[in-house]
Amino acid sequence: QVQLVESGGGLVQAGGSLRLSCAASGRAFSSYAMGWFRQAPGKEREFVAAISWSTGGTYYADSVKGRFTISRDNAKNTGYLQMSSLKPEDTAVYYCAASSRYSYTKISTDYNAWGQGTQVTVSA
Repeated sequence: QVQLVESGGGLVQAGGSLRLSCAASGRAFSSYAMGWFRQAPGKEREFVAAISWSTGGTYYADSVKGRFTISRDNAKNTGYLQMSSLKPEDTAVYYCAASSRYSYTKISTDYNAWGQGTQVTVSA
């Protein structure tokens, strides 16, 4: 099982950018699918982006497509979420997750390792 720690959250103005990092430790991170989810106050956790461990293919929620980019550096056991053109509605706690069971998945219950979350706040 991998352990995940997110960093890089913070306060940014609308239109700005942030890069979130997800540092993994434990078993071979390269064989895990990786995803990012977010949860805003009073809302359910939602899928943001995922990257396949086998193909490197990337997948995005429609709400972030064209603005966010997911990537991973297996040599550094780290995943990233580059967020640009941020909007106030992107405000949420962002979680990275890893799945040993799937090459790629958008479903939160398919992930078996989660980070503690990092707050992203976008001011208008």
